[in-house]
Amino acid sequence: MYADKFKSYEIILASNSPRRKQFLKELGIPFSVKTFEVDEIFDPKLKGVEISDYLVKLKAEPFLEDLEPNQIVVTADTIVWGNEQYFGKPENKEEAKKMLFQLSGKSHQVITSVCFTQKNQQNIINETSSVTFKKLSSSEIEYYVNEFKPMDKAGAYGIQEWIGTTAIEKIKGSYTNIVGLPMAQVLQYLEKLTSN
Repeated sequence: MYADKFKSYEIILASNSPRRKQFLKELGIPFSVKTFEVDEIFDPKLKGVEISDYLVKLKAEPFLEDLEPNQIVVTADTIVWGNEQYFGKPENKEEAKKMLFQLSGKSHQVITSVCFTQKNQQNIINETSSVTFKKLSSSEIEYYVNEFKPMDKAGAYGIQEWIGTTAIEKIKGSYTNIVGLPMAQVLQYLEKLTSN
């Protein structure tokens, strides 16, 4: 549906996330994928949305010197923020279990920042959703981590997986944001950029 709207632009998704790729495919948005290895290190003084905003700019930096006027690079970063604490991607199963124990029985925020980088401008949007987990048992956490291997997901879980069906009591805000890309907001912003 949106192929004609963006046909004058080359949209580059700087992410290997299968979920982000699928969202763009489902909307019929033509895009290519190009990524660079980036050390996602940030100042520990940063909090919440400051972290994801910083990381999307960091991911866009390698593209800055070599962009054509019709290219738009889209970088995204999703974090989990709960109890004044940052939850990124766990490095191993033990860390994943620890994260889920900390999120169990509480509400937390899922924040996604999206950076749109063009030859002469760069803009960031962000979206925050709230997720409430029921109290998780040790066996539920063990099962989820072993069967679904959530090491590539912020906060050690994917809402679209088993844990989302069985353990999430309530969400407030954008569902696609929790998955990894707030699509309504991204589409709206792409339309704004390409209508000029």
